Amino acid sequence: MILAKCLAHWLSTGLPLVLVSPLLGLLLGLDGAGIVILVATLALGTPTLSLIGAVGAALTVGVRRAGILIAILVLPLYVPVLIFGAGAVGLASLGLETGPSLALLGALLLVSLPVGTVGAAAALRLAVL
Repeated sequence: MILAKCLAHWLSTGLPLVLVSPLLGLLLGLDGAGIVILVATLALGTPTLSLIGAVGAALTVGVRRAGILIAILVLPLYVPVLIFGAGAVGLASLGLETGPSLALLGALLLVSLPVGTVGAAAALRLAVL
């Protein structure tokens, strides 16, 4: 159920961003290689961010004024995804190799799938008790 909710969240927020990113890349003056890498990094990074956010939301589900607590818990976990994504686009615009950055983004997604769903489910179970 958690995975389905994360998928619904990604379909409503992440997928439109991925679909609009080529136009935004053109507006920012990216070349063809930069736009392709931008779409790839967003396709790998946005589901990861949704899964990390699900864990943060599940951890703070029963807490009053949880906004700042979510920021403290989740923002440090967002930083590697943002660094590798922006780094890959920067490397692509310079004509350099982007494979390692994309591989790390893929690895983060593959790790966040089981950890995010199981972690969010465990946090929600604890919140119910």
